[in-house]
Amino acid sequence: MQRILFMIEKEFRQLRRNTVLLRMMLAAPVIQLILLAYAANFEVKNLKIAIVDQDHTTYAQRLAGKFRFIENFRFQGYLPNAKSAYRELLASRADLVLVIPPHFERDLGKENRAAVQLLVNAIDGTKGGIASGYAQTIIRDFNTTIRTESIGASSGSAAGLNVTNQYWYNPRLEYKTFMVPGILFELMLLIGGMIAALNIVREKEIGTQEQLNVTPIKKYEFILGKLTPFVIIGLIQFTLGLLVGKFFFQIPVEGSLLLIYGFAFLFLLLCVGLGLLISAVSDTQQQAMFAVFFCLVIFILLSGLFSSTEDMPQWAQYLNLFNPLKYIIEVGRNVLLKGSTLRDMQSQFFTLLGMAVVLIGLASWRYRKTV
Repeated sequence: MQRILFMIEKEFRQLRRNTVLLRMMLAAPVIQLILLAYAANFEVKNLKIAIVDQDHTTYAQRLAGKFRFIENFRFQGYLPNAKSAYRELLASRADLVLVIPPHFERDLGKENRAAVQLLVNAIDGTKGGIASGYAQTIIRDFNTTIRTESIGASSGSAAGLNVTNQYWYNPRLEYKTFMVPGILFELMLLIGGMIAALNIVREKEIGTQEQLNVTPIKKYEFILGKLTPFVIIGLIQFTLGLLVGKFFFQIPVEGSLLLIYGFAFLFLLLCVGLGLLISAVSDTQQQAMFAVFFCLVIFILLSGLFSSTEDMPQWAQYLNLFNPLKYIIEVGRNVLLKGSTLRDMQSQFFTLLGMAVVLIGLASWRYRKTV
């Protein structure tokens, strides 16, 4: 036990000497959390819309007005014809063009139906789909209003149901509420795995690793001595991130703090174990950086941080079974936002525990100690 404590003391002394690294480990995650929470935002706002009004009637003006004075759209002006609309889309000066054809009001009044055209810039498929959905909702609302006025609610054809939506766990529909728990654990993987890997490889390069190898220290003592400081620093980072999420972004903490810290501790063991394994098979910091970057890109893109894992191809879902970030993001969002308990998250717990044991075990086995 005493040798482990000496190893932990050595690691903290090294970190204290490297003030730049220590500041980065403590300050960088907080800055990244704030920046990424604002930048990683899939809310679609300020859609640029132009209108081609070929009818110039009261109904056409009312429909155009619904798009002109709504929060999600930014009105770019009226266009004389469809050819001008195409030019606006090609130049990216418009995301969506509404074309109101001639005789729009007449057809709607006499034939009880009329057509409008939506031209949507769909280079960004997600943005184009959301823009189209917004526009269709507005048109349906306009249609309901017109029918109610012309037919009369008393006839029964326009009498409808009042639907009241109740949004659980994220009542304000804030995208940051959804993103911050995921980003918090993604940064733990980034800092914990990368710094742990580079720390040991650096010792290989400068020769201190060989000095440790000829000491009486055992393999498990070396692994525990290397692992413990990074887990402690990771928990400090997690605490800072949690405080930023709570007081800066107003992220609710519905579940048990003890439970979320227990999962954070388990995930940090896994992250540092991954870093130790990478450092054990790498001879230079360049090799370690490449291996860490390779793992991080796959973990982050498949984790469900930005898109639902259920919508991924089947092969990606099978690959995701070995993605620790996927499980911890599920835990973070469910415990913090929904108040889920350990019973609800037991499958994620045992999966992360198994991964941590395997990675630390492989790192211990791969570490070559020569005397």
